[in-house]
Formats: sequence, structure tokens, C-alpha cells
Amino acid sequence: MDKLTALSLSIAGLSGVATFLAVGPASGLFFIWAATIAWAAYFFLGATKEALVNTIVCGIFGVVMAWITAVLLTKIPADAVLGFPVMAAITVAVAVLVLCLAANIPQLATIPASVLGYSSTFAYLLQTPEKLSPDVLLGISIDNPLLVVSISIVVGTFFGQWSAQLSAKLTK
Repeated sequence: MDKLTALSLSIAGLSGVATFLAVGPASGLFFIWAATIAWAAYFFLGATKEALVNTIVCGIFGVVMAWITAVLLTKIPADAVLGFPVMAAITVAVAVLVLCLAANIPQLATIPASVLGYSSTFAYLLQTPEKLSPDVLLGISIDNPLLVVSISIVVGTFFGQWSAQLSAKLTK
């Protein structure tokens, strides 16, 4: 079987499995959209063992940086002197600067994966009602993005690896 067909079949089959899990027995434990972002990142970074590690480590680092940013955003008073929009912009800018400068640490050098984790976290927080709150952010529950988005990144990255492995077997 040619490589494209094998990869297409493996991704299609495993995306069905991932979707079943996400909307069935593992519903609420991981988000299919965040998992497929990590899955794509794994391939984008080369579909190697290094890509697996970098996607997970840097993706979760991005989640942590977004979580810190979100906690800080919840502490900005509505009547802040510069106004909430300016204070929020400054908070995000500083956090993203730290996220990017952290690439000086070799284990955190894959900035795109860190940004994907950061962005996925804010997608969850801003698009899901009542999640951008101190109760959720500081609570110990699966609603906390530190858990659910990180789990999604790990699950998605491993689905990427499994689809690459299955594809390799199908080409033989």
C-alpha cells in the first residue's frame, strides 16, 4: 500500500477511535479538538520520538503559562486605572514573552508547541461559559485547564504516534 493511503487509513481509523472515546467513555476527560491539534503538531514537528516529547512537554508548558495568565487576569479589577483591556493586553504580552524566552531552555525550545498549548487553553477558557474563573482555575477538578487540556495534548500526541506506527505497518 502506498504511504499516503496507509497514513490516510491509519489517521481516519484512529480519529474514529479518538472521537468515540471523547464523546463516549472518556467524555469530559479530554477534548477531541485539543487532541487533534496536538496530533497535527506531532506530525508537523517530524513524527519522531523527539516530536512526541517536544509536543507533550512544550504543549503542557504552554498550558501552564496560559493558566498562570488566566489566574492573573481574574485578579485585574474591572475599574483598573488603565482599564481591563489594557491590563489584560499587558498581562498576556508579558506571559507570551516569558513563554518565548523559555525557549532558551532546551526542553522548552519548541515554541510552536508551547503556543498551541497556550492557545488551546484560552480557547477552552474563553469559549466555555464560566471556566475563566478562580473557582475553576484554582479548583481540583477535570474542569481545570491544567488537567483537561494537558490530558488532551498527551492523548492527541500519542494518537499521532500510533497513527504513524499503524501507517508504517500498512505500507509493508
